[in-house]
Amino acid sequence: MADKHEAAQIRAADPAGIAAAAAVLRDGGLVALPTETVYGLAARADRAEAVAAIYRAKGRPDFNPLIVHVPSVAAAKTLAEFDHRADALAAAFWPGALTLVLPLRADARVASAVTAGLPTIALRCPAHSVMRAVLDASAVPLAAPSANRSGGVSPTRAEHVAASLGSAVPLILDGGACAAGLESTIVALRDGGIWQILRPGPISEAQIAAVLGREADAVTSAAIEAPGQLASHYAPGKPVRLNAASAADDEFLIGFGPVAGDLSLSPTGDLAQAAAGLYAALHAGAASPKPRIAVATIPEEGIGAAINDRLRRAAA
Repeated sequence: MADKHEAAQIRAADPAGIAAAAAVLRDGGLVALPTETVYGLAARADRAEAVAAIYRAKGRPDFNPLIVHVPSVAAAKTLAEFDHRADALAAAFWPGALTLVLPLRADARVASAVTAGLPTIALRCPAHSVMRAVLDASAVPLAAPSANRSGGVSPTRAEHVAASLGSAVPLILDGGACAAGLESTIVALRDGGIWQILRPGPISEAQIAAVLGREADAVTSAAIEAPGQLASHYAPGKPVRLNAASAADDEFLIGFGPVAGDLSLSPTGDLAQAAAGLYAALHAGAASPKPRIAVATIPEEGIGAAINDRLRRAAA
């Protein structure tokens, strides 16, 4: 039996390895690679099937928005709306371990699963030389959560990734140990001058406050993009019926497996594909002229449990 390290294909982060990683990413594949925080499991952010591969490798989606990594502020501004605060924070901390949650541009080319159906996008311009080289060589924005099975310890070395994910990721670039070893600080910039720390990290609240000129606002359940609240924030605005084998005349049917529907989450019954496409499907149902939405049965197993949790909230 092949060793997991061999199956995962650890390669040196030299020019040949970086070129190989960029080619895999452009083709919609997965690559694990170092950032200054932790190793990320990267895929191009503009393809739903690539995002589905992230979910499949990690074991289940958290339905948190994924952080999109970009090479520059200019690239970030093609995806998000920047105000003077975002400009100031980017000038102070990018490239670096700060993620900004900003309003999504209407014309942003990202898969719906990347933003978890929210009107915001999480962006980071990383400082690690390997990640930056891959971003430049691939020329696509990269969604990159931590490169480990869901619920596991975040990886800070290439061998951690191989031990956790094995052959689920075909290529791991070994850039040595991560310098920070702690995920990036996440800051949400709200209307009315409000800003909040959604996740503490290497850049402190005091450092951010010094740039913005005011203290952080308290995080409240009504104001944050939290996994447990995403479905209620994203209710499609129509009645939703679950476990539907067929649709009534006034229902838009979201199919799965043998139930084709008006739109299918996955004709082959692939739960990872279904997870990646869930929010896009609900968008389509909301936009349909039909006043109600029906959804085919999703197996309550693996990723399906998370999908069903969000569907039950949407139907509540």
